[in-house]
Amino acid sequence: MNAPTRGFTLLELLVALAVFSIMAVAAYSGLRNVLYTRAAVEEQNRRLAAVQLAVYRLEQDIEQATPRGVRDEYGEPQGALLGGALTDDRLILTRAGWDNPLGQPRASLQRVAYRLRDGRLWRLHWPVLDRGGLIEPRETLLLDRVRDFKVQFLDQDDWRDDWPPPSSSTDDRKPDPDRLPRAVEIRLTLEDWGEITRLLPLPG
Repeated sequence: MNAPTRGFTLLELLVALAVFSIMAVAAYSGLRNVLYTRAAVEEQNRRLAAVQLAVYRLEQDIEQATPRGVRDEYGEPQGALLGGALTDDRLILTRAGWDNPLGQPRASLQRVAYRLRDGRLWRLHWPVLDRGGLIEPRETLLLDRVRDFKVQFLDQDDWRDDWPPPSSSTDDRKPDPDRLPRAVEIRLTLEDWGEITRLLPLPG
């Protein structure tokens, strides 16, 4: 006769369930940490790419600045480069090298501006240089979580917070509104990464 099959006792089942529970909790904690780390790395990579793109656009625009003023929607002349901490647009300039892959009938120069609004840095550009009427700019969001955006301008050997510099009462020469500074320094203060500074020389 065959011997009767012996099953698990209740105590053995409870011990097995306890061991399995401990292993499951440890495995879940490890998997959760891996997924959390992966999500954090991906978020940091996306943030890094956004910051690099914003700084790259600023560098490209500033380094291709050209001394060409424009007329605004009221027909008033504006200098080739404008900027200041008290203005809505911290930096306005005319840049060369506007790509035209479709061969559209337009100039290769472009009027662009940078504006900080509600913690976001926007790049604006107009489809024409001399507007001659109310033409809304096209806006592109470059970066969010921006605490501050400052621009300084190198005039000969002195740094200025605004451009163009005011004409001197002792200077008999007529000020040139299209004169460009020697260099521009940009400072981006981000909520998560602190301050990023770039010093960019201008053409000529």
